[in-house]
Amino acid sequence: MRLNEEGLLDAARHCPSPNCDSRPPGVAVELLVIHNISLPPGQFGGDAVGDLFLNRLDPAAHPYFATIAGLRVSAHFFLRRDGEIIQFVPCALRAWHAGQSQWRGRERCNDFSLGIELEGTDDQPYADPQYEQLIALARTLHQRYPILETVGHADIAPGRKTDPGSAFDWTRFRRGLTG
Repeated sequence: MRLNEEGLLDAARHCPSPNCDSRPPGVAVELLVIHNISLPPGQFGGDAVGDLFLNRLDPAAHPYFATIAGLRVSAHFFLRRDGEIIQFVPCALRAWHAGQSQWRGRERCNDFSLGIELEGTDDQPYADPQYEQLIALARTLHQRYPILETVGHADIAPGRKTDPGSAFDWTRFRRGLTG
């Protein structure tokens, strides 16, 4: 896997989201945030996650969609259960994935982080191809950016978010990064 100058990954399918903007001047990418998402909740496959990140989610397609259709959110990467990587925002730009957040006293984590969404839920095991691609992607990102830590969304928005949840195997992930 390689990243170009704008932070586009050669191994990803690119679907540019409008839900991004410039990072503040002089702010480096120092944090990797792992999330999960499934739409409708608990259902995998389909185009709903991409539609959400591209502002084209049909609120009439599912009752839950009506509650989130107006959100303007994105992530840098989305890893499907089969390992496919979809990139919505170049790493050079700020994706809108963290919301109200803080890490080690720094607020606005979107300013200095990259967001990776895993297709999944807090309590269902993630798929082997997701771990394989997540580890490969994280290694690539660590080579390019001065990332100091990798955390879950729950770590930067405690009480508000719970992902990636108890089903995420942090030991497997960290072992994969160093192995």
